[in-house]
Amino acid sequence: MRIPNPVRPLASLLAPLRSLLVVAVALQAVSSVAAVVSLIAVAEAAQALLAAGRDEDQVWLWVAVCGTTAPVSLLTASAAVTLTHVGDARLQLRLRRALADRLGRVPLGWFARRGSGEVKKVVHDDVHAMHYLVAHTLLDITAVIVVPVTALVYLIVADWRLGLLSVVPLVAGIWLFARAMAEAGTKMADYGRAATEINNAVVEFVDGIAVVKTFGRARSAYERFSRAADAFHDFFSRWVAATTAMTTASQIVVAPPAVLLLVLGPGIALVVHGGMPAPEIIPFALLAPGVAGAVSNIGTRLQALRTGGVAAASVAGMLGTPPLPVSDSPRMTEGATVELRGVSFAYEGGPSVLDGIDLVLAPGTVTALVGPSGAGKSTLARLVPRFFDVTSGAVTVGGADVRELDPGTLYGLVGFVFQDVGLLRASVADNIALARPDAPREAVVEAARAAQIHDRVVREPAGYDAVVGHDVTFSLGEQQRIAIARALLADAPVLVLDEATAYADPHAEDAVQRALSAAAAGRTLLVIAHRLASVREADQIIVLEQGRIVQRGRHTELLREDGRYRRMWAAQHSAGQPELPELPELPELPELPELPELPESPESPESPERAALPAQGRHKEART
Repeated sequence: MRIPNPVRPLASLLAPLRSLLVVAVALQAVSSVAAVVSLIAVAEAAQALLAAGRDEDQVWLWVAVCGTTAPVSLLTASAAVTLTHVGDARLQLRLRRALADRLGRVPLGWFARRGSGEVKKVVHDDVHAMHYLVAHTLLDITAVIVVPVTALVYLIVADWRLGLLSVVPLVAGIWLFARAMAEAGTKMADYGRAATEINNAVVEFVDGIAVVKTFGRARSAYERFSRAADAFHDFFSRWVAATTAMTTASQIVVAPPAVLLLVLGPGIALVVHGGMPAPEIIPFALLAPGVAGAVSNIGTRLQALRTGGVAAASVAGMLGTPPLPVSDSPRMTEGATVELRGVSFAYEGGPSVLDGIDLVLAPGTVTALVGPSGAGKSTLARLVPRFFDVTSGAVTVGGADVRELDPGTLYGLVGFVFQDVGLLRASVADNIALARPDAPREAVVEAARAAQIHDRVVREPAGYDAVVGHDVTFSLGEQQRIAIARALLADAPVLVLDEATAYADPHAEDAVQRALSAAAAGRTLLVIAHRLASVREADQIIVLEQGRIVQRGRHTELLREDGRYRRMWAAQHSAGQPELPELPELPELPELPELPELPESPESPESPERAALPAQGRHKEART
C-alpha cells in the first residue's frame, strides 16, 4: 500500500501562510537559542564562582547575560505563538469557506453517496485537527531541533569526550522511536478510516434514535453503533500494543536519570583522576538531560504532524472534488417538457444502473415510476435535477440539455422532494420558504395547507414561528409534508417526488396525493411510490426492472396486461385489506303526502284536578 505523503497537502494548504509562519519559526528559533544561552550563562557563572581565583566581574557578566536572554526567550516565544494562532484562525476561516464553496458546487449526487458523518469529519474535525499543527507543532518542532543542536555545540566545545557521550542517548532514543513509528503512515490512514466509520455510526444513531425507539429497534441500532465502536477500539488497541514496547524503551533511554548516569559517571571519573576540573562538569549536569529529552517531545510532535497531515489530505481531497461542469454559454428553456433520450447511467466504477431509457414527461401530467427495489427508480429521478450526469444519452428540460443549463436555472425549474428530508434548525416558516425567502406569510400558509401540514403547525403555541428541533419536533411523515410545502411554494414547473409520502399514514397520504394532483395543473410531475394504489390516477405509469422500462401505460391498461405491474398489484392487494365493493345506490323513496292540519279544539276551562296532574299524567289522560 502506498503511504500518502503528508507534506504535500500540508504545503499546499499552508502556502498562503508561508510568510507569517516563517517569521513565527524564526522567532521560535531565537527564543530557543536564548533559552539555551541563559542556561549556559548559569553554568558559566557557577564555574566562575567555584573557580580557584574567582573573578567577580565575570560572574556578574554571566548574570547579566542570563538576565537579558531569559526575557528575550519569553518575549520571542510569546510573539511566535501569537503569530501562529493568528495564522491558524485565518487558515480555518479560509478552509471552511473554501469547503463550503466547493460543497456548493459539487454534484448533488456526491452527497447521496456519502454519510453525513464523513462530511462533518472533514469540514469540522479535520479542519480543527490542523489547529494544533499550525498553532503549536511547527514551533515545538523548531524548538526540538534548535535546543539540542545549540546545547551540543556548546558541550562539545566545553569537553568533546562528555559532549559525544551526550549524543548517545539522543541517537538511541531516535532509533527506538523510529522503530516504533515504522508503520505509522499506514496506521494513521487506517485510523482516519476507522474514525470516519465511527463518525457515520454516531450521526446515524443520534439522527435515528427517535424512530428506532418508536418501533422498538433501539437495541439493533445500538448494536450497529457498538460494533463500530468496538472495531475502532480493537484497531487502536492493536496499534498501541505494537508500539508500546519501543516507545517505552525510547522514553527510558532519554530520561534524565539515565542521561545523568551515562554522562556524569565518566565525568566524575575524569574529575577523580584529574582529567578535568570539577566545576567543568556543571554544564553537562544542566544541559545534557535537555539534549536527549528532545526525543521524548519529538514523539508527540511527530504524531501531531502525522495527524495533521492525514487531516490535511482529507481536506485537500474534498477541496479537489471535481465541481459540477457548467456550460460556458447556458441555454434558455421553453416550456416544462422533460425528456430522456437513450439514457444509460452507471455509478463510477460500477455496473450499468439504467440502460436505454426513452421517456417523455409532458406538462400538466403525472408520471409514476414503479418497480422492485434496485430497479433504478431513484437514480432515474435524480438525473432530472442533474444529481449525476448521464453516461450516455441526454436529459432535457424545456428542450435544453440539463448539462447546458446554469445550475441555478435548473434548480429553479426542477423542484424535488425525497424520502430523506432535511429540515433546518429554523422556524417552520423559514423551512418552508427556503427556496423563496421573500415569500409573504400568506403564500407560506397556502403552501402548508396544500401539503396538509397547516393544521399540525397551528397546534403549536408559536405556530409558524416555532423553531424546528427546539420548539417543535415533527414526525418523519410531517417532515415530508413540510418538504412538499417547500417545493410547492418554490413553484417550479417540474416537480420530482421520490417516495415523498413514504412515512405518511394512508389518510395523510391520500390527502397529500390530492394536493399534489391539484398542484400538478400546468406542472410536470414525476412520482416514485411503492404503494401502487397511490398512483392509480397517474397519466402514465412506467415500470422499471433491472434498469430498463418493461411496461408503460395507465393503471387500467397495465392491469389488463400479463406483466410485472399486474403481479405487483396482485401482491400488494393480497397483502393488504381487500377493497370493499361499492354498494348500489338505493332508489329514492316517494314523497309522502302532507298530513292535513288538525282543527283546533275549543278552549275549555281546566279543572283544578286536571291542572294538578303532571305532564306525564296529562299525556296518559289524553291517550285514554
